[in-house]
Amino acid sequence: MCRNITALRGLEPAATAEEIQAAALQYVRKVAGIQSVTDKTRAAIEQAVAEIAASTTRLLAELPPRKQPPPTVPPLRRPEVRARIAARAAAKD
Repeated sequence: MCRNITALRGLEPAATAEEIQAAALQYVRKVAGIQSVTDKTRAAIEQAVAEIAASTTRLLAELPPRKQPPPTVPPLRRPEVRARIAARAAAKD
């Protein structure tokens, strides 16, 4: 298991589509051994991420509630990660 993928089940508030998508991308990149998406890999990666994100969404909806919240906070909920994302977006503009 990729040590960086965090549990999404039992989050309050519930996992967002963005968090599920990020986890799916991380999983696909780990399994494929790809660090960055290129033009050659883009279609296959995007297809796999979409399928895994859809499966994850269904899985989370069908599982019973957790008795305890997950022990770690997903990266997209961490202030330092949100700051990095905002800085990258600002640099692109």
